[in-house]
Amino acid sequence: MAKGRALLSSIFPFFLLFSIVSAEVFFEDRFEDGWEGRWVKSDWKKDEGMAGDWVHTSGKWNGDPNDKGIQTSPDYRFFAISSQFPEFSNKEKTLVFQFSVKHEQKLDCGGGYMKLLSGDVDQKNFGGETPYSIMFGPDICGYSTRKVHAILTRDGKNHLIKKDIPCETDQLTHVYTFIIHPDATYSILIDNNEKQSGSLYSDWDLLPPKQIKDPDAKKPEDWDDNEYIPDPEDKKPEGYDDILKEITDPDANKPDDWDDEEDGEWTAPTVPNPEYKGPWKQKTIKNPNYKGKWKAPLIDNPDFKDDPDLYVFPNLKYVAVELWQVKSGTLFDNVLVCDDPEYAKKVADETWGKIKDAEKAAFDEAEKKKQEEEKAEKSDIESDDEKEDENDNEDVDSEEAKEDEPTNHDEL
Repeated sequence: MAKGRALLSSIFPFFLLFSIVSAEVFFEDRFEDGWEGRWVKSDWKKDEGMAGDWVHTSGKWNGDPNDKGIQTSPDYRFFAISSQFPEFSNKEKTLVFQFSVKHEQKLDCGGGYMKLLSGDVDQKNFGGETPYSIMFGPDICGYSTRKVHAILTRDGKNHLIKKDIPCETDQLTHVYTFIIHPDATYSILIDNNEKQSGSLYSDWDLLPPKQIKDPDAKKPEDWDDNEYIPDPEDKKPEGYDDILKEITDPDANKPDDWDDEEDGEWTAPTVPNPEYKGPWKQKTIKNPNYKGKWKAPLIDNPDFKDDPDLYVFPNLKYVAVELWQVKSGTLFDNVLVCDDPEYAKKVADETWGKIKDAEKAAFDEAEKKKQEEEKAEKSDIESDDEKEDENDNEDVDSEEAKEDEPTNHDEL
């Protein structure tokens, strides 16, 4: 048995290597030197003076200063950029779309998603109205929107995933991976950990539902859907309605100085009646004839037609970013489109995996330095305020001293 395990352990690396080698990579860019020749910056919004730019940088804090991506800048701008690759179809293939993103600006409202486009696109005019096939990545806006977008386009209509997938909200680099399999199942990973999975059939409304409620079905007349009914044994007590809500205060006495002629006839004030229990309500009991809430039966949807190519995007040709940001500073890197989840995992491990700890340490050091500077600045402001107070007090003392000095008057 030990020999068998040794044999397997020696064979396994070969199979893993073969799997990685056999991966088909349609697009991969780590934004090394020459990246500008591979990406086209769009002129979208340029005439309005609202087109943002892309800075080639490793960021304010990083795990490796030589590991650079492209970062949005400046604030209050639209950002649009794309890169072309040889057109392909994912028919009978697994499609993997992966990239890393870091929000250095502590994003409070904005996106960090990327797109895959199909067909021919005018890259210099690529923008928010350009049709896309897939949009994927984190979206943050306040505390209400902190999720991963996964939008698939079919027949010209964009379909948002129906599941809520929380995204990362810190200021560090994270890897987002979207995997679509030929059996129309999918997986969404963050930092190589699966966060959601399921079927394209159930988690998007790409097709009409297989079954619908029977439009001709009607609730039977004898169907009782009242879960509770009034208790026939519970009767209203005799004289219940005669109980007053308020009664004359028995402890009230006419004031001794009350004058009926001047003040009018004295009337004792009222107080809540302790005997009053509010309007009478008949008790309820479980309905012995309750059949549950009636639901129309399901029937096969005549408009449903299955599509075995539901997962297929036949003309994928571009990868792109299109964003509006109030606060810029989002950094994209390590973009990958391939057919092998294992290869994507390897890429994430050898990029993000190698720098994440050092990046976290650099971020913590930057935060520590920032807090120390803020503390020192606050201390300087308080010191200046104290000096101003001292000067003000000295001026007051000087004026008071002048007032106390004797005044000499010439004798007439």
